[in-house]
Amino acid sequence: MSSLVNEFFAQDGPLSEIINGYKVREAQADLSCAIAETIEDKSTLIAEAGTGTGKTFAYLVPALLSKKKVIVSTGTKNLQEQLYARDLPLIKNAIDKTQETALLKGRSNYLCLHRLKLNGGEHMRLEKETLNEYSVIKKWSSSTQSGDISEVSNLPDNAKVIPLVTSTVDNCLGKDCSDYQDCYLVKARKKAMEADVIVVNHHLFFADLALKESGFGELIPDVDLMVFDEAHLIPDIASEYFGEAISSRQLDDLLNDLGKTQRVNLKDADQIQLVAEKTRQLIADLRMQFDIEPKRGDWDEAITQKALGPMLDQIYAQIKQLLAVLDVHSSRDKDIDQYAEKLLGMSETFHQLMNTKTPDVSFWYETTRRHIILHMTPLSIADRFSKIVEKSDAAWVFTSATLSVDGTFDHYQQQMGLNEARVIEMESPFDYQTQAMLCVPRYLPEPHERSMTQHLADISLRLIDASKGRVFLLFTSHWMMREIASRLKDEHDMSVLVQGEGSKTQLLETFKQEQDMPLLATGAFWEGIDVKGDALLCVLIDKLPFASPDDPLLQARIKDCTNKGGNAFASIQIPQAVISLKQGAGRLIRDSDDRGVLVICDNRLMTKNYGKTFVASLPDMQRTRSLDNICEFLTSIE
Repeated sequence: MSSLVNEFFAQDGPLSEIINGYKVREAQADLSCAIAETIEDKSTLIAEAGTGTGKTFAYLVPALLSKKKVIVSTGTKNLQEQLYARDLPLIKNAIDKTQETALLKGRSNYLCLHRLKLNGGEHMRLEKETLNEYSVIKKWSSSTQSGDISEVSNLPDNAKVIPLVTSTVDNCLGKDCSDYQDCYLVKARKKAMEADVIVVNHHLFFADLALKESGFGELIPDVDLMVFDEAHLIPDIASEYFGEAISSRQLDDLLNDLGKTQRVNLKDADQIQLVAEKTRQLIADLRMQFDIEPKRGDWDEAITQKALGPMLDQIYAQIKQLLAVLDVHSSRDKDIDQYAEKLLGMSETFHQLMNTKTPDVSFWYETTRRHIILHMTPLSIADRFSKIVEKSDAAWVFTSATLSVDGTFDHYQQQMGLNEARVIEMESPFDYQTQAMLCVPRYLPEPHERSMTQHLADISLRLIDASKGRVFLLFTSHWMMREIASRLKDEHDMSVLVQGEGSKTQLLETFKQEQDMPLLATGAFWEGIDVKGDALLCVLIDKLPFASPDDPLLQARIKDCTNKGGNAFASIQIPQAVISLKQGAGRLIRDSDDRGVLVICDNRLMTKNYGKTFVASLPDMQRTRSLDNICEFLTSIE
């Protein structure tokens, strides 16, 4: 198949006929051939493809040429939709128009007809804004073919109505649902099962994998080729789904639905609602034991410090009592029976989370303003994931622009348990020495010193002026982002775009259109953002993106590594920070004609031995310590 791949990427090949100004990229063709060999050998490939390599076409071409059943999993829903709507049709039309493709999202993206009806009778209980959103959804529901909520363009991503009209694993009634035959999720799954190429995202893939391992029905079919794009995200996402979690919101929503259903279908069973309400109150009381401000912490430590044992016992006993009441009414209503089964599963998870002594697992909690989530997360996915790969009869491809650290893939391979996989690194075709400059400004205080804030504000001002506002200011903390934004707005009367003051899409569109308003953001904008051309000339990063030392899961992994005689800082914290830094730096140069500067305001790059690892992992740009040189470079870009 490699010869077919090479023909496809040749200067006079099929790609040249569908892409204006097509130019051969040697790295792209080499990557595509490596993927073709992986498909033929049914082996595993880990491939880092620098920005501009064209990795999407590099894996789509051999995938479609192979005529095998393929799943492509992306890091985000946005990338998933872009791949399905733009890139895949282009390659499909050039290779084989008859191949069937399908886009499959998680269940929370599809309208649930049962819940639309269930919550339709609760109009008087809905807030005005939510009621208006419900009316929009209700009107749209009569015309939609796919049931994909994203079709409702004027509905915000965080609309309160969405949980009321979509399902979760906990409240889905499955085949017992009266609307099962018309279910949009079932239809989407059926289409995916019949398709040759299925586009999913990592969250959906691992959620389904967790269900498959537990013996429940699978959403994603078995395939011949698995391609993971943005594969650097997998370790954290897989950890989430290979563990257990339960939230007060999950329980509250189920108990609320149970009460609604009882009022409609079992009007003579008031005891169900009475016991359910008492259970809801006890769960709300648990959340009240923690500070109002959202926080993460060690769950075992919290149980001890706050003496939560008796309260947890009381909640568990109350859930068991509710299950006993539901058992009395068993078989009277199939919806009530389904809720009882879901509640039983939750009670078992809750009981697991009361016993925090399981080895190789981190027990931790996180709070929102209204709810608490309890987590049981494996410290490593390596053993479990490697067995899944070994048992399958498929080829596996993992690709991203950020997988290696200082030229090696050791960290990623160890995380994933893929020590025997073939690894390749494709350098970006961009001429970074000509196109970009890297600056670590002189005379910076240490990152933790109070004077750092003023230094960052001063440097930001100079860069904004030199780039005429075409700059991303990326921060490792929301506090610093807000502080710098406040100084720019209040002290300098400057118009700025700030993460959280509008949707991600709105902020990016404004940034591109206005071209004179700097954008201040944190982690959400460090990756998956593509601004080409002169709209973005500068990226500032406030400091090296080490994960918060207060993160309970990180603390558990550090403790485990130390207990085993390892160096957690070198083997966990540095590699993770390097990959994050590479993602942030990757926002700068997105095309062969782009020019710009990367400014990292952390002198540890120069003063610490580990700084060399970070610098060696970045593209080979011109380097300077002088802000004057940087500003001169910026002003020279027309």
